[in-house]
Amino acid sequence: VLGLLVWTLIAGTEYFLYPAFGWVMFVAVFYWVLTVFFLIIYMTMTYTRIPQVPWTTVGLCFNGSACLLYLIAAIVDASSVTKELDSHNYNSWAASSFFAFVVTSCYAGNTYFSFISWRSRTLQ
Repeated sequence: VLGLLVWTLIAGTEYFLYPAFGWVMFVAVFYWVLTVFFLIIYMTMTYTRIPQVPWTTVGLCFNGSACLLYLIAAIVDASSVTKELDSHNYNSWAASSFFAFVVTSCYAGNTYFSFISWRSRTLQ
């Protein structure tokens, strides 16, 4: 939900005039789609039907990459928000920056729990 909020706050503005917001949009939409995809896989328990895939490793890689790229996108988003660019879009861009950092912290927490799960699987 928070990732959806990040990209909808930016998509409602003239973000295409500023390349930095294009990068934030790419990261936000890309990981939102992948998160929904993995959510559907886990909710339908499809992962139990495909035992060849190392799901703990996939989850760790997914969450780790999402955390890293979202952190970069959040920093780019925050550094690109200025009142001088366009005061009409300022509030949306500032809110998207805040929520990008919140999403980053959520992915960081999920990366930690994925690492704990991955580590317990490799020790067995």
